[in-house]
Amino acid sequence: MGGNIAILVLLGSFFLMVFLRFPIAYAVALSAVFCLLSQGSSLAVICQQMVKGISSFSLMAVPFFITMGVLMGSGGISEKLIALANACVGWMRGGMAMVNIVASYFFGGISGSAAADTASLGSILIPMMVDQGYDDDFSTAVTITSSCEGLLVPPSHNMVIYATTAGGISVGSLFLAGYVPGAILAISLMVGSYIISVKRNYPKGDKFSIKNLVKQLGISFWALAAVLIVVFGVVGGVFTATESAAIAVIYSLIVSVFIYKGLDWKGVWNVMGDCVNTLAIVLILISTSNVFGYCLTSLHVPDMAAHAITGITSNPIILALLLNLILLILGCIMDMSPIILIATPILLPIATSIGIDPVQFGIIMVLNCGIGLLTPPVGAVLFIGSAVAKLPMEKVVKATLPFYLCMIITLLLITFVPAASLWLPSLFAK
Repeated sequence: MGGNIAILVLLGSFFLMVFLRFPIAYAVALSAVFCLLSQGSSLAVICQQMVKGISSFSLMAVPFFITMGVLMGSGGISEKLIALANACVGWMRGGMAMVNIVASYFFGGISGSAAADTASLGSILIPMMVDQGYDDDFSTAVTITSSCEGLLVPPSHNMVIYATTAGGISVGSLFLAGYVPGAILAISLMVGSYIISVKRNYPKGDKFSIKNLVKQLGISFWALAAVLIVVFGVVGGVFTATESAAIAVIYSLIVSVFIYKGLDWKGVWNVMGDCVNTLAIVLILISTSNVFGYCLTSLHVPDMAAHAITGITSNPIILALLLNLILLILGCIMDMSPIILIATPILLPIATSIGIDPVQFGIIMVLNCGIGLLTPPVGAVLFIGSAVAKLPMEKVVKATLPFYLCMIITLLLITFVPAASLWLPSLFAK
């Protein structure tokens, strides 16, 4: 009985604080404190579990990848990747929408952040699209939805967090697993954009030119090489994810300051300040979520949740849809990192019990959380997109509805076609 009261205190206080719009780190930490107090446990557990949560060599990759993304994003890379995307797909009907989507795929491989993608590319592409005759709400909707490609395309620090939380999962396999789902998402968004562009008669860009494509590839080579160093270094076993992230920071510093000259040393100092702000949020979340996870585990909540969900039905298709629904609902009320940290220990055992590979489930979880970033009331990327475009959130949400459909179709494909996620990792495992 005492256990049931502790569970009620833990989850009840947590969701109450989430709905009252407490900062998520405070909600996680305070609900854990209330839970431990209700059990009469020592509060020293909180400090022990917080330190344990961030005392991990593999988690050191997270600050390095964030630093790499901010350095590259501030170092004049965005314009070069937009020019490369324009050379690839700008000739199509609705060309600038296609450019936006493909540029997000390239930029995602550098930043690993949907918010950074929206803020960096959106501030350039949304005004550019509006000037060329595209509707402002459509331009914003394309920008925010395509930014989710950055969560799937490696190196993504959220995948490192998932690998650490799930335990025993190769970061290299997760990195490889993101490429094809990221491409499927890009293609589905491009199909949706093309249909809307034809209906609204949006303009085409310049004719396709091989010469221009080769030229832009040459200019963008240094930016794209950062991704190759990280992914192939990790997959090839040359270095660990943490070591590759540290190398990527040094590489991105050299490229941004000396090759592209988008940053001077004063700019680098300012960028480091932005990194510290982001890292403080991420690391506080990881440490407090570890306390919350400790409370969940000690109260056997993951086992109870698994029994409750599998008790509804034994049909693996319905269970897979149910897992997606749970993650989508969580995405509407919580940010990405806490969902990964809290939901992984509960939902991963259910996923594996119905034959979903842990690597595949990582991709499913990341895409679900990405959709959550675009949904009110807590959608961080939705807010950033609205702020960049200076549009009311309601107008952006309405324009995003067709793209939600594209993203859900992609999610279902990734859920029910395991090869979409697992083909590349299996290829390199041989």
